[in-house]
Amino acid sequence: MAGSVLAMGRAPLSLRPPSTTRLLPSQSQSQSHPHTHNNYYFNKPTNTITHNSNSKHLLLFSPSIPHHHHHHRLKPILALESDVPLHQEKKSEDFQQWDSLTAKFSAAANVPFLLLQLPQIVLNARNLISGNQSALLAVPWLGMLTGLLGNLSLLSYFAKKRETEVVVVQTLGVVSIYVVIVQLAMAKAMPLPQFTVTSVVVASGLIINFMNYFNLLNPSVWRLWEDFITIGGLSALPQVMWSTFVPYVPNSILPGSIAFVMAVVAVVMARMGKLSEKGVKFVGSISGWTATLLFMWMPIAQVWTNFLDPENIKGLSALSMLLAMIGNGLMIPRALFIRDLMWFTGSSWASVFYGWGNLICMYCFKSLSKEFFLAATFGLFTWIGMALWSDMKVYGYSSPLTSLKELFFGS
Repeated sequence: MAGSVLAMGRAPLSLRPPSTTRLLPSQSQSQSHPHTHNNYYFNKPTNTITHNSNSKHLLLFSPSIPHHHHHHRLKPILALESDVPLHQEKKSEDFQQWDSLTAKFSAAANVPFLLLQLPQIVLNARNLISGNQSALLAVPWLGMLTGLLGNLSLLSYFAKKRETEVVVVQTLGVVSIYVVIVQLAMAKAMPLPQFTVTSVVVASGLIINFMNYFNLLNPSVWRLWEDFITIGGLSALPQVMWSTFVPYVPNSILPGSIAFVMAVVAVVMARMGKLSEKGVKFVGSISGWTATLLFMWMPIAQVWTNFLDPENIKGLSALSMLLAMIGNGLMIPRALFIRDLMWFTGSSWASVFYGWGNLICMYCFKSLSKEFFLAATFGLFTWIGMALWSDMKVYGYSSPLTSLKELFFGS
């Protein structure tokens, strides 16, 4: 998911590059910044962190801490609680190393995602320079706008969790899609009013997210932003799904309109305290899940297009599908490691069904060589197997299925 294109599992970490040693402010320090712990939709988890009363800091994942022979496990994040930051206790050295590696894998996803968008940006620039503005009409601005909204929602999701590496991935996604939108506006392939509103939302979203990430934002502003992306995401999802099947269904904005009203009512009721605790948690999880489902819908829309017109498969780039598979696949180990069901679902779906799934279609219609397909297949499932096996080892389980059970159903 740069897509997906997506984390909590941790208390707020240092903003420096990932390492095996992480420092957190002490409880006395954190109390002086109450807004850093503010969460409109959720209560803070009650997991305990080992605290050295003689120190001014809490030390997580430090190699200097003696290894305990019993396992301290993360409390898994349930489906409706994927948005809740989670504290970790001190772990073994293998655990620390895998924590660091999975974070680096997520950071490495920037490379394939950048390569995935860069050719379109370069092609658009060449067409603009040559005066061939009509060529940009082939790029649907509404589809780009939907992807942009998804990236902004996921950026907010991961920024709140202090998952630094994935924040960079989502920021790159927002910026790269916005560059394409600017090019479409220059070619008059996107209406000026819509472009203006989009520019304001992008600028506001980036500023708000990074101010919140660095604990510089008023909590009430963050709550308003969360309400905005919740309503926007829930409105966009059913409309995009409906539009996929036009002209087999009537061309209508009714699905999006109904969802918009429902989202506004849900957010207002949550703000007024009219919902149960579970209902409030559900509303709080909507923005992240709708963004994930938007990206998950992409392979379904592509398969539907392939089914209607198999000739379209010849227009697919095997390299683009491979890059999508690799970029999302690189984030699977991290999502599994920190037990983020939403992130794991989105990344796995995009890697398997979007990247690899389209490679299957291309292979079946003989637009992809057997060697390329087999190599991609072997690489993907070897990588997923390695992620499951490594997770099992660092948690001290006897079966990889235990990790999946804990991810989906909790301990």
